[in-house]
Amino acid sequence: MVRYSMPGRWSLTDLSVRVGKTTFKNPVLVASGTFGYGEEYSELFDLNQLGGIVTKSITLNPREGNPPPRTCETPSGMLNSIGLANVGVDRFIQEKIPFLNKFNTNIIINVAGSTPEEYLRVVEKLNHAQGIDMLEINISCPNVKEGGMAFGSDPESAHRCTSSIRKVTNYPLMVKLTPNVKDIVEIAQAVEDSGADCISLINTLVGMAIDFRIKKPLLKTVTGGLSGPAIKPVALAMVWKVSQKVKIPVVGIGGITNTQDALEFLLAGASLIQVGTSNFVDPQTSVRIIEGLKDYCEKNEIKRVMEIVGKLEN
Repeated sequence: MVRYSMPGRWSLTDLSVRVGKTTFKNPVLVASGTFGYGEEYSELFDLNQLGGIVTKSITLNPREGNPPPRTCETPSGMLNSIGLANVGVDRFIQEKIPFLNKFNTNIIINVAGSTPEEYLRVVEKLNHAQGIDMLEINISCPNVKEGGMAFGSDPESAHRCTSSIRKVTNYPLMVKLTPNVKDIVEIAQAVEDSGADCISLINTLVGMAIDFRIKKPLLKTVTGGLSGPAIKPVALAMVWKVSQKVKIPVVGIGGITNTQDALEFLLAGASLIQVGTSNFVDPQTSVRIIEGLKDYCEKNEIKRVMEIVGKLEN
């Protein structure tokens, strides 16, 4: 396999972003579920260039995920119903974290669970691991103890889940919000009040696709998570709304494929951005965006990338 390199060039622009006690060398992260554990992509470009790597969701026990077919293309995006397939937290700590620790970039572990106890046990195990900079708490997961409703479906459950995790760990917490709710601002405020250090949004929208020729859905589970450029306008609006109402940093996710997209999210109020579905199309999307942000800032005599954040003019 050919390995490409886009070495970071010297720049007068300060691309660093500080979230709580954590400093990111630049605002470009790769999103959970689209970058595996980093191993495959390390053969394609230098992972040291990234602001951070968000791992695929880690659960207490290994999961095979949903039966295939569990991905399909849609206009300007894709649907997935992977079902949180992963190696489980114990194997992750033993096999995956040592690899990730080879790189000079922030490592953010995405944590998922089906019950409050599962979240806590995963986090408690990660407390003893080395080289973790932050946890991203996926509260889009269904709470099986409450009829399958997502932990982040209402302010009360989001607050309860985040608060319980905050009590058992000193890791900075990035809480990932689902857009499939009545009022995402209320949930963001509840998460902020319960001790989150930052908020990432949005997770995927619920969608489906049908093969009209055989009269069957394209996903075995019928519905799945819609991601890619198709959801970008929704994500931008939610990032803007949330950033107006919370004091903690916001991380923008949803259809980011180039520097222009990244700049739009920064202007809307995101301090960091995550590149997701585009990793499947062009694995070097993230490093191209980093270089693009440098060029934009230099051409516009912007000394710090944080000067752009939230500067949308109404």
